[in-house]
Amino acid sequence: MSEESQITSGVRDLIAVHVTTSSEEDAEKIARAVLDARLAACVQISEIASQYRWQGKIEEDTEFLLVMKTMGGAFDPLARLVMENHAYDEPEIIALPVIAATNGYAAWVRKCVSVQ
Repeated sequence: MSEESQITSGVRDLIAVHVTTSSEEDAEKIARAVLDARLAACVQISEIASQYRWQGKIEEDTEFLLVMKTMGGAFDPLARLVMENHAYDEPEIIALPVIAATNGYAAWVRKCVSVQ
C-alpha cells in the first residue's frame, strides 16, 4: 500500500462545511465563489428533502446541500463569503471535523485551499 493511500487520523486541520440553499442556481453560485476564492478544495451539491422548524411552524422544502472540503483556518472567510452570497436570513453554515482521511486526499485539500 502506498503512503498516499494510507489512512491517517492526523487530519485535525480538515473540516467538511455544510450549507443549504433553496435553489440549485444559488448552490452553484456559492460553490463557484468558494472555489474561486480557494476556500475549499471540493464542493459537492445534492438535492435534499428538508424538514425544519421556522417561525413557529414545521416546514418541508426541497433544498440543495453543499458539502465543502476545506481546512479549519478557512472557515471564517468561507462563512463570510457564503453569508454575502446567500438568500436565507439564517443560512445553515456548519463545520464538521474530519477524523480520518487518506494521506493523499488530505494533502490535496491542503494544497488546494489558501488559508491566510
